[in-house]
Amino acid sequence: MELGSIVEFLENKSILVTGATGFLAKRKELFRVLRDKWGSNLNSFISEKVTPIPGDISCENLGVTNLNLREEIWREVDVILNLAATTKFDERYDVALGINTLGASHVLNFSKKCVKLKMLLHVSTAYVSGEREGLILESPLKMGKALNGASGLDVDKEKKLVEEGLNELNELQATEETISLTMKELGMKRALMYGWPNTYVFTKAMGEMLLGQFKENLPLVILRPTIITSTYMEPFSGWIEGIRTIDSILASYCKGKLRCFLADPECILDAIPGDMVVNCMIVAMVARANQPCEMIYQVGSSLKNPLKLSDIHDFFFKYFHDNPWINKDGKAVKVRKSIVFSTRFVFHGYLAVRYMLPLKVLQFLNFLLCQILRGMCTDHNRKIKMLMYLVELYKPYLFFKGIFDDLNTDKLRLAATESSSKADLFYFDPKCIDWEDYFINIHIPGVLKYVLK
Repeated sequence: MELGSIVEFLENKSILVTGATGFLAKRKELFRVLRDKWGSNLNSFISEKVTPIPGDISCENLGVTNLNLREEIWREVDVILNLAATTKFDERYDVALGINTLGASHVLNFSKKCVKLKMLLHVSTAYVSGEREGLILESPLKMGKALNGASGLDVDKEKKLVEEGLNELNELQATEETISLTMKELGMKRALMYGWPNTYVFTKAMGEMLLGQFKENLPLVILRPTIITSTYMEPFSGWIEGIRTIDSILASYCKGKLRCFLADPECILDAIPGDMVVNCMIVAMVARANQPCEMIYQVGSSLKNPLKLSDIHDFFFKYFHDNPWINKDGKAVKVRKSIVFSTRFVFHGYLAVRYMLPLKVLQFLNFLLCQILRGMCTDHNRKIKMLMYLVELYKPYLFFKGIFDDLNTDKLRLAATESSSKADLFYFDPKCIDWEDYFINIHIPGVLKYVLK
């Protein structure tokens, strides 16, 4: 792998970034570093470097309707970074299919028209692996191959199924709420049918399949990050936007609303700071430029620096015990260690709800759950139903038994170190992270400041 100077490669390059309003691609408050450096000249500096282009990757030509603008992009762009995605686990199937699957195809077709293109880098997710156990390799997904061995997986078929479903709903003059619910249910149903746990990872997996199948000689990198958390160092520590998987737990826990924790405490939760993901993207972009093959990089920490869910629980307790949340009445919220239920409890609840066990068993489970949740909601039945739904939705991550191999990513780190004097600017080795220090002094304060305000 020839890497050369990362900084030199980036000089005078035109890079098209899709999904610029998303977490990884956006720079919002992160611009304060540039603002401190450039002061009143920041706007002119940005206007020289950045051209905003309204578009939609779920449309042909990325929704760029101006022919002159399209042709200019095709002439000038050197690299395309596709970060546009919808990341909701239970997204409407029509929306997720349009963005995560067909959107990847549209970006690929657009890339093939760029005469100077040196690289298409597509950001996927490590969890396209589904719920596999053991070591998960950086292997491509084969077109039409389901995780559970089921036959008949076909993107065109899925697209037709969505179109027919929407037409039928429109003919019935269904409400927008009904259409949304029906499409959400369809997505989860189709995902489970082929072995994926939710609509998000299913549609991202099909997007990878399309890229691998139709890339031809285009240089292609597929980056698979795990659960992305707040920035480790750059441009400054702790920046994050939006509630992530871990942070939905944090948001409830700090306010004293999380009485129980439904997870396997020994489960390895694979987290990786956002700036490490971006650095890996930059180095991979340089390393694989002009190489007409597909390369996959998994970016995570479970192999090199594993983090247990029980550790995260301890970090949350330690932080909010010493720095309690102040509620709207101005009172400090006292936290305590949550009751952690293992998979056996969840499995019993699952059986009771899904297979209608004897009434006494169900009543007992309901009673137990209601005692735990007392004070959170007066409608116990609705709360239990929602709890079971959330358990099903997050189970792939809170009971995950896989470890993500990062052999390709490790080779990338080595190449960067050996071939660039400025490689330390593009760090992405999770071994350097002290998880307790990171959560206590960086991540939790960052979530409180930038997300929970």
